[in-house]
Amino acid sequence: MAIKEEQHKPTSDIYILGIESSCDDTSASVIKNGVLLSNVTAGQAVHERYGGVVPELASRAHQQNIIPVVHEAMREAGIAKSDLSAVAFTRGPGLLGSLLVGASFAKGFAQSLNLPLIDVNHLQAHVLAHFISQGKPDEQMPEFPFLCLLVSGGNSQIILVRSYHDMEIIGQTIDDAAGEAFDKCAKVMGLPYPGGPHVDRLAQSGNPSAFRFAKPQIKDYNYSFSGLKTSFLYLLRDKVKENPDFIAENKADLCASLQETVVDILMKKLKLAAKDLNVRQVAVAGGVSANSGLRKALVETGKKYGWKVFIPPVSFTTDNAAMIAITGYFKYLNHDFCGLGEVPYARINYTF
Repeated sequence: MAIKEEQHKPTSDIYILGIESSCDDTSASVIKNGVLLSNVTAGQAVHERYGGVVPELASRAHQQNIIPVVHEAMREAGIAKSDLSAVAFTRGPGLLGSLLVGASFAKGFAQSLNLPLIDVNHLQAHVLAHFISQGKPDEQMPEFPFLCLLVSGGNSQIILVRSYHDMEIIGQTIDDAAGEAFDKCAKVMGLPYPGGPHVDRLAQSGNPSAFRFAKPQIKDYNYSFSGLKTSFLYLLRDKVKENPDFIAENKADLCASLQETVVDILMKKLKLAAKDLNVRQVAVAGGVSANSGLRKALVETGKKYGWKVFIPPVSFTTDNAAMIAITGYFKYLNHDFCGLGEVPYARINYTF
């Protein structure tokens, strides 16, 4: 009887509920006609003591968080379940256990309300976060085609974006991602998890030229960060032998030099791709796009080469459901739905 009372009612407005659960953040968001109404996220502090995300603990926390997070997102949006037009969820890539929680909830929720279901590629959603409207009159969004540098803990890619539904990965890391390099180098310095923000903070007072680290020579637009990590580790090993207090005495300079190296590696390939493809609309996305050094480099490079640069608000750089909802909105307009039989995938799906 309760299910019948919540049956979907046709409306001229399009309300998309987005659900994100790819890693350790449980998030829900509601978007109306492309405009953000709510974006609620519950983090998981339990992983800090382990220095990284523990998949089993992450999936258990998602089970605890998902119902209250969705409830709060609906409450903040000021709508009833019967107002929803569709439910969008992160299908992958990500931690399989975490993805299963979000996907299972989305399927059950959509089926109970007789709503269309939309599966979303997590990486595509990061790119389309640039099209989330907050209803402000001065909002600017990229024009097609544009290049997007997607950098996070698990991915470092250069993507040529031709439309909401047509994206091509033209360059990517062949081993570790930029965010992973930040986190692992931070860990060996004894910094808390996640290490990236701590590196950024300490780098503000450090000398970026104090130390030199290895920079890879990779063909085309691809990246590599494993050599940088090894170079960083070896420097610490040798210096600590000479001075046991080396890390504590040089932490700010180490962070500044590390950040400078990572940003330089990222920008070198991005500049090459923009030149070769003659693209002057350039965006950045993903968790590492919150890094102040990278943001500064993008702005300065944009001025030098005449790029129009798009940098998302920090709240849209990390994993969030707003980017899932906006991607779901564009897929809804394209009548791109999925069935209940679609299963999550842990590995990167390179087909957008």
